[in-house]
Amino acid sequence: MTLDERFDLLRSIGEECIQRDELRQLLQDKDKPFPICYDGFEPSGRMHIAQGIVKTINVNKVIRAGCKVKIWIADWFAQLNNKMGGDLEKIQTVGRYMIEIWKAAGMNLDGVEFLWSSKEINRRANEYWPLVMDIARKNNVKRITRCCTIMGRADNEELTAAQIFYPCMQCADIFFLKADICQLGMDQRKVNMLAREYYDDIVGPKSKLKPIILSHHMLPGFKEGQEKMSKSDPSSAIFMEDDETQVNLKIKQAFCPPNIVEGNPCLEYIKYIDFPWFERFEVVRKEKNGGNK
Repeated sequence: MTLDERFDLLRSIGEECIQRDELRQLLQDKDKPFPICYDGFEPSGRMHIAQGIVKTINVNKVIRAGCKVKIWIADWFAQLNNKMGGDLEKIQTVGRYMIEIWKAAGMNLDGVEFLWSSKEINRRANEYWPLVMDIARKNNVKRITRCCTIMGRADNEELTAAQIFYPCMQCADIFFLKADICQLGMDQRKVNMLAREYYDDIVGPKSKLKPIILSHHMLPGFKEGQEKMSKSDPSSAIFMEDDETQVNLKIKQAFCPPNIVEGNPCLEYIKYIDFPWFERFEVVRKEKNGGNK
């Protein structure tokens, strides 16, 4: 692929790219023939199509663009966030289940490395914890608390001490994994910006090698006003193990008023799932209504 083709393919993933010129420079860098792209997930229950299908599409694009992908299985983070009741064994079982779904969905594993946070942090604790402590030391509590929305927590929600530590750790992950690109959702933007600010602090604002943020679009739920598909409302999300009957029922109940494009989840699924996967979408209609379109 040409440089322009690689650049355009990566940009097609991101609703936002910080910064475009830095991304192009990274792809031109002869010292980094395979840029490292960091993605991650918190094993916290059932997997919906935003995690299963959209992540598979995005990871495969990243690999086609000539990058390597490190997927961070954030089991310790799920425990900090009290997912699965904080039971690490259950969390790790869910993590293995999610990996198997991506395999079944067709994720190109040739360019993917799955890394368990608990294992990697323990193995290189002497590198990880000083980094976390330095990030915590250089930011005040208010700045870190603003980042806690990355855990799905509200700004004004009461947090445990462990949860306040979470953004410092996720920021450290980016440097710990030597990531060139942070390929996460728009909901993770705040901590990715924290990483760029930290890089400016330790290296200098004129450096051109700070982590690039490539934030993908958040797939909405089926109900009106749901900006993000959520596992906490099963009727508003399609899960990877849903059968055809369940999927059809959820789509029929979806918010999809005539002539309304803005905030229409069905149109979003066509744009972000059907077109990237099948390249076309056909509406079956009776001849008296104009036939198929």
